[in-house]
Amino acid sequence: MTNTHDTLAAPAHVSAIAPYQAGKPIEELAREFGLDPANIIKLASNENPLGMPESARAAMLAAATSLGRYPDPNGFELKSTLSRLYGVPMEWITLGNGSNDILELVALALLEKGASAVYSQHAFVVYRLATQARGARHIMVPARDYGHDLDAMLEAIADDTRVVYIANPNNPTGTFVPAARIQAFLEQVRARHGQRVVVVLDEAYNEYLDPEHRFDSVAWVREFPNLIVSRTLSKAYGLAGLRVGFGTAQPALTDLLNRVRQPFNVNTLAQAAAIAALQDKEFLARAYQLNKEGKAQLSQAFDALKLQYVPSYGNFVLVRVGDAPRINLELLKRGVIVRPVAGDGLPEWLRITIGLPHENARFIEALTDILRSA
Repeated sequence: MTNTHDTLAAPAHVSAIAPYQAGKPIEELAREFGLDPANIIKLASNENPLGMPESARAAMLAAATSLGRYPDPNGFELKSTLSRLYGVPMEWITLGNGSNDILELVALALLEKGASAVYSQHAFVVYRLATQARGARHIMVPARDYGHDLDAMLEAIADDTRVVYIANPNNPTGTFVPAARIQAFLEQVRARHGQRVVVVLDEAYNEYLDPEHRFDSVAWVREFPNLIVSRTLSKAYGLAGLRVGFGTAQPALTDLLNRVRQPFNVNTLAQAAAIAALQDKEFLARAYQLNKEGKAQLSQAFDALKLQYVPSYGNFVLVRVGDAPRINLELLKRGVIVRPVAGDGLPEWLRITIGLPHENARFIEALTDILRSA
């Protein structure tokens, strides 16, 4: 007879969560296939191939002298820097352990059983995970051309909806919604639902946009009290290992997020590095240009191989390869790590992070060899 006291008692909605699967670490692949870690390239996690800026490294090392004390729980200096850069009061800024933390804080503050969240098919998996962790109802709207169908998402908002997540550019597909469509969506949500529905505009890849596609989303924060814009320093700023993100919203929403935010959620080294990185315009320009050239390098190769791919606005390209599990395995054997996206409803596709030119060339050579030997 089973002793019920020996069984872990967890809510059903938590037990049903499929844990997040990150990109395979280089060290893990080296152990698995007996490869030299120095000869492995990782194009799986949308990291900046330039690494972290030297300015951020120096600031981090200087801050290391104070690690015996807790970090500033309110991140005064980092918020001051963000306030100057984005032209909003410090009270409008919430700091996060990566922007992932901001997305989770929104769910923690606003979702519960009996509420729902709206998000797109093929959108960032954390929207689903954060919703499920709160026991809230999922409203996943079918994608249009692998991106957000904002008209359908507007119609999908229900009486119990509290949050709408929009990734722009979107991960893992790389699609982009122009400013005019986003603004129209915000206006329609306000007209139909007032402030009851909070819109999260997740702009993790914003810095990779070409100048003609950029817009001031923070200006919308001033106009819409139900909007929060989240950003990260893990991508273009090269601080993925330090985990720094932030959200910008009007004070009523920011106050809610800070009520559920963990104390000291952004550590001392991360705060120092972020302050330096945010002011390093030269590094950001290099990261943008390298990404633009690498995106063209991959796209031209996919055209030559006659592979379908989604034109990307981020630092990765989603490509349809057919038997993705087999091709992914063959790439791993050759020391090339990319990202399968079957869990995002795209079983025939792989997501390729844009790397340094020689890394992109190595991937292209390996993929070409695998396809020709099939």
